[in-house]
Amino acid sequence: MIEILSSAALATVQDLGRTGSLRWGVGTSGAMDNMALAAGNLMLGNEIDAAAIEVPVFPFKLRFGEDCAFALTGADCAARLDDQPLMPWWVCQARAGQLLTLGLPQGGAQRGSRAVLCLAGGVDVPEVLGSRSTQLRGAFGGHEGRALRRGDALRAAGAGRSCRTGFGLVPPALALPLQADGLPAVRVLPAAEYLGFEEASRAAFWAGEWKITAQSDRYGYRLAGEALRPVAPMEMRSHGIVPGVIQVPHSGQPIIQMRDAQPSGGYPKFGTVIEADLWRLGQAPIGSRIRFVEATWDQAIAALDEVQAWLDKVRRIVDLHRSSPCMS
Repeated sequence: MIEILSSAALATVQDLGRTGSLRWGVGTSGAMDNMALAAGNLMLGNEIDAAAIEVPVFPFKLRFGEDCAFALTGADCAARLDDQPLMPWWVCQARAGQLLTLGLPQGGAQRGSRAVLCLAGGVDVPEVLGSRSTQLRGAFGGHEGRALRRGDALRAAGAGRSCRTGFGLVPPALALPLQADGLPAVRVLPAAEYLGFEEASRAAFWAGEWKITAQSDRYGYRLAGEALRPVAPMEMRSHGIVPGVIQVPHSGQPIIQMRDAQPSGGYPKFGTVIEADLWRLGQAPIGSRIRFVEATWDQAIAALDEVQAWLDKVRRIVDLHRSSPCMS
């Protein structure tokens, strides 16, 4: 059992997301950085989609009520177990009564914005529509369908079991770097209404820097840059959208749909961030600037293969460091 000691931290329980429910108007939710969640689970010997705690606001503090192995991935947040500094992307052992504190994210140009705390066996909350992810808009899933609050108690399904600890990984931001002119970048496929925008606007989208504004959250990232102008006004009926879709409202400032995006929208679709790069976007801090790189369908598929190859390497590393699987 762990007890949350922070208030208003906007931390939520997330897994890899709720698939198969878009036809009922239910969004995917899930970890903003799915690579961090998957890797943390693999390091602990969990199922790859076990539920974890995603922390986007710092500092964050909790107390372990029983012995429990855990992995910290995502943003390097100067974590401490009692007074002992912890390495990022590392598997650790906590004893009953110890305090885990996550400080402000570190890392300069590689700084992330969300930490992921994976627990042995995963966070034990009920499945709703096949997922343990928190759906904030619908107020279901996760822990009572809401962000965690001071005093909340969560159970780790594998607390007390023996796990190999004391090893870590090189994070994917370093293993799979992607930048354009010194800025973090994500790859984008042009979407259905792309050619409906002026040629100069299309060129500016790829050439310019885009700021992630303070009006950004798990639902969507609102960007600030050179306005994207349509060749002619576009009025559209609402239609299906998914995380990664870049829509352009009347202001001309794009909105990227994120993990808690609603499943339909009516703004023109300029592009789509490829699935393999959504984790990069999920770690981009509010106020930071990013660049977009045009991708082809074949390049998007190849990028998924790169992600899978990295996860396969994680499995091999874990097998080397773990003398035996976690056992009851």
